[in-house]
Amino acid sequence: MRVALFTDSFHEANGVATLSREFVEFARRRELPFFCVHSGTKTRVIREQSLTTMELKRGFASFPLDHDLDCDPLLSRYRNRVLAELGPFRPDLVHITGPGDMGILGFWMSHLLQVPLVASWHTNLHEYAGRRLDKLFSFLPASWRETISRKGEAGSLWACLKYYRYGRFTLAPNERMVRLLESSTGRPSFLMAHGVNLDRFSPQQRKKADGPFRIGYVGRLTTEKNVRLLAELERELRAKGETDFRIVMVGEGGEREWLRRHLKQGELPGILRGEALAEAFADLDVFVFPSRTDTFGLVLLEAMASGVPVVVSTEAGARVEIRNGETGFYADDLPSVTNCVTGLMRDGAMRRRMGSAAREFACSRGWRGVFEQLYRTYEEGLVQIGRARRPLAEEREIA
Repeated sequence: MRVALFTDSFHEANGVATLSREFVEFARRRELPFFCVHSGTKTRVIREQSLTTMELKRGFASFPLDHDLDCDPLLSRYRNRVLAELGPFRPDLVHITGPGDMGILGFWMSHLLQVPLVASWHTNLHEYAGRRLDKLFSFLPASWRETISRKGEAGSLWACLKYYRYGRFTLAPNERMVRLLESSTGRPSFLMAHGVNLDRFSPQQRKKADGPFRIGYVGRLTTEKNVRLLAELERELRAKGETDFRIVMVGEGGEREWLRRHLKQGELPGILRGEALAEAFADLDVFVFPSRTDTFGLVLLEAMASGVPVVVSTEAGARVEIRNGETGFYADDLPSVTNCVTGLMRDGAMRRRMGSAAREFACSRGWRGVFEQLYRTYEEGLVQIGRARRPLAEEREIA
């Protein structure tokens, strides 16, 4: 199958970028016909056997969506250039990762080439909108903020679901979102699993032999990630008499300065990549994931692959299929998080046992199996919409 992927994130430090990079690597290793369009420092086309990469430089009109992610509303200027490259590739489908500038360009290309569009859902943008509005209007009374946030979230969800109706079928990383997309768009929707690089993230990367107990978080330091809970956790642990620990928060975002001021025993190394990131994961003793807005939480698999037990909300844990008390703990409020972390601090044998079980679980979630299943899903989706590969080829021969 000839796949064209238009992804809004590729070089950035987030889950969509990680998935997109791993997808390209999978296609390269398998020598699959693959066309990937994403942003770059300059506009260029790179051809490697069966893989074609097209990088598009965002221009002066770009505006920031996050600390390392921009959107270019004038990306349509590349229309003819992308069409000239993508047309001869003759894709069987165009896959977009969201409603950003690259996704909109991909939607346009699918329309011009009359190729089925597949849209995958990765980020709960509506929940992000609600939490950011709440922070933006923090000076207002609580009831006013709640009304503004609720209406903003509802409006954002409506807009996103309307956009996803343009996909001939959709993909999502959890069953709840699959059902919502299917009922809201009237299109077939399928589960798109997430995976982890088991060679990169491993207990073998651990360099720390002893020292303070290390509590970690990796991800954007933003309001919707609920990262201030880590500062509250520090306060609770100190109140319990625990002092031999460090809180390591890897990432960047608007909450970084607040965390720097309020964490007494914190480390904020910024964004880490490659070996440095793998070592940071493996050197942790517990991974705390306070977000309630993530559709999956790819960092959870990376922590578990590193042999680190995780503490998550019940909702997030169910999405990743974490076994409560075996590979991690479910904790839905600050007292529960504090008790789970304290238990792991005081029971080294339990921590090691859970870390081993977490690694064993992660080993069943390698990227290869994820993308092999994704290609089977592509086939099933095309059949369901009446555009299987054989008819596509026949139509092109007729054309």
